[in-house]
Amino acid sequence: MISYLKGIIAGIQSNSGNRHILTLEVNGIGYDLQIPGRLARQLPDSGGEVQLFTHYQVRDEIPLLYGFSSPAERDLFRFLQSVSGIGAALAIALLDTLELPELVQAIVTANVQILIQAPGIGKKTAERLCLELKAKLIEWRKSAGFFVATEGPAPGILEEVQMTLLALGYTPHEVSHALHYVSEEIGLPKDAFVEEWIRQSISHLSSESVSS
Repeated sequence: MISYLKGIIAGIQSNSGNRHILTLEVNGIGYDLQIPGRLARQLPDSGGEVQLFTHYQVRDEIPLLYGFSSPAERDLFRFLQSVSGIGAALAIALLDTLELPELVQAIVTANVQILIQAPGIGKKTAERLCLELKAKLIEWRKSAGFFVATEGPAPGILEEVQMTLLALGYTPHEVSHALHYVSEEIGLPKDAFVEEWIRQSISHLSSESVSS
């Protein structure tokens, strides 16, 4: 119906339910779009121009318009909602918790421990996401312009490493990037001891924190 909107940011409202409403002025008309919190934090101040890709949806006879930074993000939002039990709120929570490539990777590799970090996503829901979307996303990611990385600890130890780092307070995004760095830049073998993956990841994350 509406593929995208390009206009001037009139304002962004946020409420306690973590909903972010962007009012976008297009040719003298103000459109209210629900957008992910990550996008809300990236947008320029009021008066800036932006182009957003949209998804139109009717819920309880109320028309709603959602806005996304790219066609790929909008496509993934639609994929997520195709899963039983996943509505718009949970789909946006997933997009807010993980960056696009990381979210696709978590689903394709059935990484439940990363997925349940999103608010409202339990283990059974995460498992259902992986089961129903894995094959679709493996094919879709090719046209979306990115590929799921295969580096990191071997599957047998990946979950333990991630759970430990998450328990220490690191975010899913930080954990994902740390494991990528340790694998690609340091060259730690996939089957190295769990303790070594954790030690190297914490060392990298600590140095990143100091440098920032």
